[in-house]
Amino acid sequence: MNNVINVIAFVAITLSSSLFLSAQAAENNYKQGYISDELFIYMHAGPGTNYRILGTIIAGSEVKITGAEDNGYSEVIDDKNRATWVESKYVSTEPGLRFAVTELNAKIANSSDFTSQLDGEVNELNSKVNLLTNDKKKLSAELKKMTTTLAETQSQIKDQDTNIKKQWFFTGALVLGIGLILGLILPRLFARRRGTMDSWS
Repeated sequence: MNNVINVIAFVAITLSSSLFLSAQAAENNYKQGYISDELFIYMHAGPGTNYRILGTIIAGSEVKITGAEDNGYSEVIDDKNRATWVESKYVSTEPGLRFAVTELNAKIANSSDFTSQLDGEVNELNSKVNLLTNDKKKLSAELKKMTTTLAETQSQIKDQDTNIKKQWFFTGALVLGIGLILGLILPRLFARRRGTMDSWS
């Protein structure tokens, strides 16, 4: 009896594993699909209007396409993991307007973040430019001051040079005058002294 129960349990486990693997393999073969942009679409239990309506699916919903088609209907797996049939004309592999709008909003949000980042960088650059402008003003003021000081120093040197030349001129004139005076007086003195000495003789 125990052997029979063990065999049944083994067979049940094997079948369960096989069914799970088959379902997983089938799911891996599903294609990504979307419901077209209608207000809502009826979902049927089979490929036709004569099959029971299981509910509705919202336009733009994301589904998995199993690949099964019949009578103008396609089998899909909805977001609640239910296998159902909808008209093939409403099934597409391209995202609908809702996904496009969502993607566009995401891009806009990213653009806004990027714009904010750029604004921050621009503000930082403006601050650096302002600092450099202030530094330039300070350097220009210092350069102007140094230029004025240099001009004053050059003027003083020029004045000193003129004064030195004047002093040399006056000194030279004085020496020349003394030389002339000595040149005129000394010969006369020597001549008078010689005359005096001749008279003594």
